[in-house]
Amino acid sequence: MPFEKPRIHARNRPSRSKNEHQPNTKGENVLSIVDDSVNGGADGDRKKSRYHFDRHTPEYRLQFEKITEEMHAKCPMAWSDTYGGHWVAAGSKEVFELARCPAVSNHHDLTGETPYQGITIPKAQRATVVRGGILEMDEPEHSAYRGALNPYLSPAAIKRWQPFVDEIVRAALDEKIESGRIDFVDDLANIVPAVLTLAMMGIELKKWPVYSEPAHLSVSTPEHSPDAARVAEMNRQMGIDMINTMMEIRENPRPGLVNALLQLRIEGEPAPDLEILGNLGLIIGGGFDTTTALTAHSLEWLSDHPDQRELLSRERDTLLNPATEEFLRFFTPAPGDGRTFSEDVEVEGTRFKEGERLWISWAMANRDPAVFDSPAELIMDRKGNRHFSFGIGVHRCVGSNVARTVFKSMLTAVLDRMPDYACDPEGTEHYETIGVIQGMKHLPATFTPSKALGPGLDETLKNLQRICDDQELARPITERKEAAVID
Repeated sequence: MPFEKPRIHARNRPSRSKNEHQPNTKGENVLSIVDDSVNGGADGDRKKSRYHFDRHTPEYRLQFEKITEEMHAKCPMAWSDTYGGHWVAAGSKEVFELARCPAVSNHHDLTGETPYQGITIPKAQRATVVRGGILEMDEPEHSAYRGALNPYLSPAAIKRWQPFVDEIVRAALDEKIESGRIDFVDDLANIVPAVLTLAMMGIELKKWPVYSEPAHLSVSTPEHSPDAARVAEMNRQMGIDMINTMMEIRENPRPGLVNALLQLRIEGEPAPDLEILGNLGLIIGGGFDTTTALTAHSLEWLSDHPDQRELLSRERDTLLNPATEEFLRFFTPAPGDGRTFSEDVEVEGTRFKEGERLWISWAMANRDPAVFDSPAELIMDRKGNRHFSFGIGVHRCVGSNVARTVFKSMLTAVLDRMPDYACDPEGTEHYETIGVIQGMKHLPATFTPSKALGPGLDETLKNLQRICDDQELARPITERKEAAVID
């Protein structure tokens, strides 16, 4: 059945009102950045708005605001010759329309026989055997797998884990609270999301380092890095453990997301093991590094703005939720996704051809001045914050409830127990590039020491493992509605 082609024309960008998501049919063209005759002919006319866009370079991280402002002003929809050529959607309106367009595909053809290369641009070298879970599936396949995950990741399902999350946070901070020194990445933000994610999956909590380090390094290590081989080996070991865990749970079922995917039936048949692996990899990748990145950047910003930190702590009852959304908008941990056009289509006045690649930039759309007042400023009580940090459309982040819950728990605990913390700029280390995740490797800080409130991390993990097993916390919300009880 052919796709219905949306015919939405271009418009004069400066005249657009804020928060507008209705098409303008006046037909004005977006301002071109290069003369139409560069490539000549019809193709050159289609690609007349050009921009050299390479988000994988260190310069892109350092010049993100400048590049974003320039693209918004001149070419919110542009063609870039990088990585074999692809489109870049930078404007909020363009992103909104294309992310929901039925002629835009997430599919990843691992055979390489078609141009469908999933969500990465360029295609990751390691993406040769397993697709990236539901993010690299179209309908109806996408909904079949997503439906198996939803009962574990809905708002009500995640709310049950709040006492569990708070206890991990408490133990992680207790490890450092008496020393007056902490690395917010290594000692907190890497630990909490990893432990919770494994608990929800039904994997032993003590294995969190086996999964955490390769999950972070795989997105922070450029493929040309001399460390790439070591990181690849770590990922291989993580994959082996995941396969062994699948076999173990298949033989002796226990609650969790692994079992949910093993029990899934598609047209009466079990889901293929490689598709299960792809989805488990997505859960780990999405559950670990994105929340770590959001937390680290937010804590760094609050350290640099102590008056705002004190305000957030004092007025958290009303300010915590809007501040969380603003941190998400401003820092956008996962900056975008790749797509492939599945047929010829015209959207927002630009004609696209089947097989052409597209980068949808959530991060740049989140800075669009046509939607956000003072977009380059972080305003904790921002109203009407319609950010795209979790994506939009059917592929919107399935773990958004997890991210918000874990982030708020870590942030408020730090505000309560380390209220005078000061980050060390000399020791702070950001990812070299932000093409995959806008992350951070290290965020050391000092603070006034105080007393631990309970046992350390190792003892706490043993106790939480017992609680997970005894209370069967990883059951879906349809089977268990009670919150975790920490005893």
